[in-house]
Formats: sequence, structure tokens, C-alpha cells
Amino acid sequence: MAESGKTLYEWFAHSVRRFPDEPAIEVGGRRLTYRQLHDAVERLAGAVLARHGRAPARVALLATRDLATYVGYLAALRLGAAATPLNPGFPTQRNRTVCELSGAELVLADASAAARLTESLPVPVLAVDPEQPTGPVPADLPPYDVSPDAVAYVLFTSGSTGRPKGVPIRHRNLSPYVGHNITRYEVGPGCRTSHTFDLTFDPSVFDLFVTWGGGATLVVPQRNDLLTPVDYVVDNHITHWFSVPSVVSVTAGLGNLPAGRATGLRYSLFIGEQLTLRQAELWRAAAPNAVLENVYGPTELTVACTEYRLPGDPRHWPKASNDTIPIGPVYGFLEHLILDPDGRPADDGELVVRGSQRFDGYLDPADNIGRFLLHDTTGTHVYDGTEPLTPEHYYRTGDRVRWEGGELVHLGRLDNQVKIRGYRIELGEIETALRRHPDVAEAVVVADVHDGEARLVAFHTGVDAEPRELRSWLRQHVPTHMIPSRFEYRSSLPLNANGKIDRSQLMSAATAA
Repeated sequence: MAESGKTLYEWFAHSVRRFPDEPAIEVGGRRLTYRQLHDAVERLAGAVLARHGRAPARVALLATRDLATYVGYLAALRLGAAATPLNPGFPTQRNRTVCELSGAELVLADASAAARLTESLPVPVLAVDPEQPTGPVPADLPPYDVSPDAVAYVLFTSGSTGRPKGVPIRHRNLSPYVGHNITRYEVGPGCRTSHTFDLTFDPSVFDLFVTWGGGATLVVPQRNDLLTPVDYVVDNHITHWFSVPSVVSVTAGLGNLPAGRATGLRYSLFIGEQLTLRQAELWRAAAPNAVLENVYGPTELTVACTEYRLPGDPRHWPKASNDTIPIGPVYGFLEHLILDPDGRPADDGELVVRGSQRFDGYLDPADNIGRFLLHDTTGTHVYDGTEPLTPEHYYRTGDRVRWEGGELVHLGRLDNQVKIRGYRIELGEIETALRRHPDVAEAVVVADVHDGEARLVAFHTGVDAEPRELRSWLRQHVPTHMIPSRFEYRSSLPLNANGKIDRSQLMSAATAA
């Protein structure tokens, strides 16, 4: 098992001591060594203390792609504060809500944004200018003394009630993850990692802290760079790529995924959605020398908890039943079960996980009800809030998985099961069948429920095929009750702020029609 005692800041500080003159970050045309980044962090930490009067317990951070953001994140950790990134593209009211729920005492923002935010957020906004103050590092900063049990960050996921759910992750949850990934992907000086994820999306923790924990260089693109990922990889000498699979589909559809150019890429990782076999083939063609991996994990289990490495020879790639790349096995230092709907161990069912990376529960304890369970010789007991939440409880991922050929395959969300004419069906099964049509690149099926009746609507990209042709195709592959009543062609599917296909937007489109 990987080390478990370091805090996020200690992972960074360890590299500062070992590799002070190695480049730590490249952003906006600037490059800072580990020593330079550390000094900027210390100066900002001193400025926060002077402004706030004491070390804050919780800090919110406007997550732009400027140097100020990364200095601010590290400065918050240096002071022992838990960080909560805010997405500048989100509505002001949501960011206000996140600030209030997280208990943020102040917001760090780049100088240009700070003036705009001052009136809209419920706590003071401190402008961050990494160029100022200059001069020596403050001598009166208190020594760093943060427990691994302290909260490192609080991220917010969408709640079914419309209120965001706060997920506090402690340093002790993170350290096994960071250490494991540094070793597995050989991250060290000379490595150059991509930074495709917004800080409000937890795979960004890999981008920043696996990079800085190993002494590598974080290379920060601007949003437009991700529309031409191969150019970005080649021009910036990226060695480690990490993104959602949708990047592959979107850029391939734009004609921006040329084959055979990204020969210097060593590792390619994908997370956040099912990685389809077609997406893997397209990326393999673009980066033929890279080790290609599919990883999986919810925010509550600290970024990722499974990993699957594709064989070097594509002829030996697995053929999963749903044309996706396997996600597993689960990390060896975590415990997991697969449970059927009756709570019995099975080869097909819901994945539940416990261990060092499992968080301790949501900010609002009411959100814990139904999300954890105990499983022992007396059966399965879903957490109802009447007893303490303990390390023995498994976290319920809400994802259905199955063992196929000795590997875990992700079959979709349990809440993507719907009932049509009395039949319980998996929307993912219809999507798989549609993707096998030669004219279909991507497919998403949603259920529009009206007056108690569910109607299936399929959205697809590729070629604008006739609906009758797609219905005919599906009749050969799925039962009649699984054939959508409507097909909508899109040149591309909408993406959410994390770069994943936005199913809620498609649901709204289906309902509005």
C-alpha cells in the first residue's frame, strides 16, 4: 500500500526540497521552478494572514487557468485550510451557495476577477497577484503543522434535491491515491503532465498533486487548446495525458485527431465516463507508443479506485459486452463487493467500496442516508442515519458493474434503469446497440416520463441516418420495447463543465419536444 501519512502540501514540499530547480508549472507563458512556486505560495500565505488576521479554516478559490489559481490553492493548503474551488462559469447563485455550504471564510481570486466578485459573494474576496508582493518570504509564517486527518478540500456534486452535496476529502484519503499513482505512472522530474480538468472536478487532484508529488511539470492549457489535443501534446512535449473520453470523440468529430503524431506520449489515462472501444482505438492511433489506461471512481472514493491497462497489442484488447474498455480491478489496498438488488454478493450488481480512500461522509449528514451499507454474515444493512457511520461501512457507488473475462466492466448507473411497459431495461444496452450502427459515432438514450408513461429518446452523432433505418437496426439487436420512439441527430453532444456528456441537458431537450 502507498504512503498514507503525507498531506497534500507535504507532497508538494517534499519535491521542493528534492528538486528545487526543476520546473513545477508552466502556465500563461510563464514557467516557475519548485523553489519559485514555493516562494510565491509563502508570500501569498503571509498576505492572507495579514488580511484575515489568522489562518482561515476554509478557503474558496476561483478556479481560473491563471497562475494565481495554483498559487492560491497551495497557499490555502500551506495555512492548513480546506480548499473549495469555484467554477467561474457557474451561476453566481450556485457559487454563493457553495461558499455558504463549505463554510468558506474568504475567496482567493485573480486580480481581474476579484473586483467583479466582491459584491456577489457572501465572504471577503482577496485579490491574488503572484507577482506581488515581491521580496523575501515572510519570516513570521507559522510552521506547517497539519494533521492527515484534516480536510484537504471540499468539492460539491449535484444533489437530487437541487442542493449541491458537499464532499469533504481528508489528507489521509488522498495520500494513498497520490503515492499509488506516482509509482504506477513513473511520475518524476522530466515528466510533463496535462491539466485538462477544471479544479471543481476531482481528477484535477491527479493533475496537480500526482505531478507535484513526483517532481514533474504541470503544463496548463487554455480551453481552446483542448480542441486540438494532439497539437497540445506534441507542442508541449506532454508525457502523461489524463482526460475524459469525450475529448476523443469531440476532437475526432472536428477532424483534430491525426494519427501517428503524438509519439512522445508515454501514458494516456481516461476517467469520468465509459471509455468505448472506438474511442480507445482512435486515441491509440494518435498516440501509438503510450500505455493506455481506463480508470474509474466517484468523488467520494477520492478520484479513482480502479484501473485497467490495455494490452500493448490491440489484437489482445478485451471485447466487453457493451463495447467499452474494462475499468478494473479495484485498487488492491481497498475492499469492495458487488451486490445484487437483494444485497447478496454477485458477479453483476452495484459496486460498493471501503478503505483508506473512502470519505467519512457528506457535509450534511442527511445526505449519508442510503449511501452507505454494512455487509456481514447477517446480511446487508443500508445506512439509515440512526447509528454512527464507521470505517466498516461500504460506500455505495450507484454504478452497476460485472465481471467479464476476469475484468470489471462498467455497465452504467443504476438510476439509468427505467421501466417500459412493465419491463426493466438498461438505457446503456440500447446505447451500445446504437453505437454499433456504422453511421453512429456516439449515442445517448434518455427516458422522458410523461403522465406516468416513459418514452425513450435517442440522441446520436456521426451521420444523419434516417430514424426508420436506426429502428430497423435496433430491431435486430434489442427487444421491441427497447426501441426509442424518437431519434435526434446532433453534430455533437452537449458537454457539462467537467467535459462529460451532459445527460441532463439532453433530458431537458427530450422533455421540451
